[in-house]
Amino acid sequence: MTDAYVSRETPTREEDDPPLAMEALRAVQILNPSGVITMPRPDHTRIMCVANQKGGVGKTTTTVNLAVALALHGNRVLVVDLDPQGNASTGLNVPHHAGIPDVYDCLIDNVPLSDVAQAVEGIPNLWCVPATIDLAGAEIELVSVVARESRLSRAIAAHPGTFDYVFIDCPPSLGLLTVNALVAAQEVLIPIQCEYYALEGLNQLINNINLVRQHLNPTLDVSTILLTMYDRRTRLADAVEQDVRNHFGDKVLRAVIPRNVRVSEAPSYGQSVMTYDPGSRGATSYFEAAQEIADRGVKGGKA
Repeated sequence: MTDAYVSRETPTREEDDPPLAMEALRAVQILNPSGVITMPRPDHTRIMCVANQKGGVGKTTTTVNLAVALALHGNRVLVVDLDPQGNASTGLNVPHHAGIPDVYDCLIDNVPLSDVAQAVEGIPNLWCVPATIDLAGAEIELVSVVARESRLSRAIAAHPGTFDYVFIDCPPSLGLLTVNALVAAQEVLIPIQCEYYALEGLNQLINNINLVRQHLNPTLDVSTILLTMYDRRTRLADAVEQDVRNHFGDKVLRAVIPRNVRVSEAPSYGQSVMTYDPGSRGATSYFEAAQEIADRGVKGGKA
């Protein structure tokens, strides 16, 4: 590995069990109870679609943790759960059982987004539009709807509130729900897992993004690539990282998300890793990624 990649993890983060004092310091920085630590706010709403048709790469985990990190540090954030599995809703502890008003109602019945968005308990400045199992049928129902690709875009544009960030968590497919997300968004954030199959299918995603850009949303930009599930004990992870950095250049965040058991455990408690274990390496990594995204937003949305 070349020196260019060494900066990804500082020596203090190399240890799996950092000193307690260091961990406590990080936890206070991440939870920010005093509100003193802030991340820069963009001068316009950044609508970011988190997409990758490959399942299990950390789309929902990334959406939830970046949203919480930004909200804890002074940004107003809306999460739109566009995956029928409703995992982002679960991770934010937002009710999404059958009968709850959800994003399906916005897409199919034109219910205003503001009637469906729920404040996330315990996290100021964070709201979530949940997904229920009803959304599973939306893919088929949207086929016959007028302007089917832009339903979500119109719903977000009509929301009376002002957000700094809107994160759209996409399903692991390239169907009409994902197309709605790509039409609504200005930026695409692609989580890429540091595994052998990571780049498989990525060409198809990029092709679809290009098609949406040509025909439906000319301003759409793949602005951010985030490497997830990085296992520093393997050469494969280094090789995948170098491939991705060589291919995407400055779009790849310096922060890399490690394999971390705390990140996996947090959703079962209806929490993000930021609140479940704020001193963990997973929380620290997502905090650093959120800080980078916020800094790039001030510079015009790109690195």
